[in-house]
Amino acid sequence: MAGNGTVTVIGAGIIGLCCASYIQRHGRQVRVVDSVPPGRGTSFGNAGGLSSGACVPIAMPGIVKQIPKWLLDPEGPLVVRPGYLLKALPWLLQFIGSAKPERVERSADAILALTRPLFENLIPLARDAGVEGLIKRVGQLHLYSTDAAFAGDARGREMRLRRGLKLDILGAEEIRQMEPDLAPIFRHAVYFPDHGHCADPLGLSEGLAAELARRGGEIVQARVNDLEVGPDGVRAIVTEAGTLPVDELVIAAGAWSHGLAARLGHKVPLESQRGYHAMLAAPNVGPRRNVQWTERKFIATPMEAGVRFAGTVEIAGLDAAPDYRRADVLLKQGMDMFPGLKGGEVSRWMGHRPCIPDSVPVIGRSPTVRNVTFAFGHGHIGLICASTTGRLVAEIVSGAKPSIDPAPYRVDRF
Repeated sequence: MAGNGTVTVIGAGIIGLCCASYIQRHGRQVRVVDSVPPGRGTSFGNAGGLSSGACVPIAMPGIVKQIPKWLLDPEGPLVVRPGYLLKALPWLLQFIGSAKPERVERSADAILALTRPLFENLIPLARDAGVEGLIKRVGQLHLYSTDAAFAGDARGREMRLRRGLKLDILGAEEIRQMEPDLAPIFRHAVYFPDHGHCADPLGLSEGLAAELARRGGEIVQARVNDLEVGPDGVRAIVTEAGTLPVDELVIAAGAWSHGLAARLGHKVPLESQRGYHAMLAAPNVGPRRNVQWTERKFIATPMEAGVRFAGTVEIAGLDAAPDYRRADVLLKQGMDMFPGLKGGEVSRWMGHRPCIPDSVPVIGRSPTVRNVTFAFGHGHIGLICASTTGRLVAEIVSGAKPSIDPAPYRVDRF
């Protein structure tokens, strides 16, 4: 259904902002509603990676053998808080089930359709907003300190190569030439020349929001408490600041989206994989590009404000207080990665990654509520998928021919 009224987007993270930006470019009035200012939620603290080949799902064959080892390692990449385990168990079982080889291949194709046109769809938005300089197309490195870890990732490399993605295998000497500040512990690396990073994810979001407002868009800071649903669809959103009428609605509320979807009769298996970062200002050494220590499942990124170490997964729900010891572990491991690393102030952060078991987000119209479109569940790759998601949502809302097939992302596939 294509209409002429205002499109309300719930969510002022990078997904919601890209949706609103592309909808606006299709000639519609837009309103963005969120409880925090643009980019100040989960989009604030991501690792900044811009990986057009980030198509490998999190749940891969063999992951069930890795989980116990991770859980037993106090500095490992996965923590499940004991009090939350029973609540998370159904999602965890679906996550493990999605690691079957045939499902992994389908998921990879669906994810790649969103990631491959990343720069094609993001750069026009960033250029119009005056923040294109934040996008650094300088490649990425995935690092391995053991032969076993490198061999264990062979399936992921093969999946990318079969899909025509560019990658180069590097040895220890080539790694040192590319990243001279790294510790001499890395034996193998995969270099992705077409990848890059964003040097200030918050700055990108704020730039898009400012351009949205400059073009006549409205940004409302208020918490959404409920939806008013009538026989013809959602007719209003109820916020802490009052009720706002709705002509057309896009739900891009990240890890909080499943509650709104449930209000409309859609049960979506969405869980928060809480991620942390530690940010070191004014570092004396550091990476030249986005680098990932693959065994430890964390990333180091050069940012305008310093070096950011981001990653890990904590499953504890939306309400538990942050455990900033997770951020301290990242900083410690970052110092192992870059010996002699020193700097100024250290800041710590936690955010909620909205994860679907098969790593494939929910994008598209509700099959039962005529004026609602979904855009959530992008997990660890929200920044990467945001621009293509925004373009697809705008095409759906405006009634244009979709640039990619929306079928793999439908909300009723579960």
